[in-house]
Amino acid sequence: MPFPYKTVLVTGATSGIGQALVERLLSHGENIFVIAAGRRQDRLDALLKTHGPEKIAVENVDVGDLAGLPAWVDKVTKAHPTLDCVILNAGFQQALNLADPKSIDLPSLTDEITVNYLSPAHASNLFLPHFMSLAPKPTAIVFVTSGLALVPSSRCPNYCASKAALHSLAWTLRSQLAAAPATKSVRVIEIIPPAVQTELHTRQGLPQIGLPLDQFIDETWAGLTAAEEIDEVMPKILRNMSGHVEDVKRDSYKKMAALMAAQEAKAKEAH
Repeated sequence: MPFPYKTVLVTGATSGIGQALVERLLSHGENIFVIAAGRRQDRLDALLKTHGPEKIAVENVDVGDLAGLPAWVDKVTKAHPTLDCVILNAGFQQALNLADPKSIDLPSLTDEITVNYLSPAHASNLFLPHFMSLAPKPTAIVFVTSGLALVPSSRCPNYCASKAALHSLAWTLRSQLAAAPATKSVRVIEIIPPAVQTELHTRQGLPQIGLPLDQFIDETWAGLTAAEEIDEVMPKILRNMSGHVEDVKRDSYKKMAALMAAQEAKAKEAH
């Protein structure tokens, strides 16, 4: 199936998974226009020069500036009224030893939570009215989380916690949007990477680890364009390693949701 969305915003588009998704959208998508958002103007300029303004627009933005997000989202949706998909990919990772409190820079810890969780949480809320205005046209909010949201690593505990929070948000937001007539045309898709060979690791002084980036993008693109809609796009290696954990949790989540719905229905009848 062709990628179903035609005007796509990608945050964190100047490196790693974000940049690779931009390139894949432009090279394999049919009549797709991409809005590439990031902080490094030189890399944004390079993308624009390579692909041209008829295929791509660039936005220099710090998505960690929560106070500035409302005005930025308003500007983007007015400039690109056909925007029908946002891929909220921006994030960063740092090693922390929480057992050594003196080594922790608390503002940096807050920044990691802000960029990795609060920013996509705010952005999804801010873009939602625009997507609702396009209904019944299908639209999508795409969160890029991490395999470390499923099973954490003690090397980067704050990163794991931030991605676990975003993973949880994806589940609950998906349920709420699907249940409301005004928002049921808005899909919530989660891309769950394992370790992938990107700057996320090398900028921390680590060697390249994980899946080659091209292989990850190939598997991700296959999931995004599958004939049957997939809510969680997870490469095979991660599915084999941690997928069973999610299967058990998902079953419990559905049972809890059904129980809560039944209790709410009883409460309404009582009134």
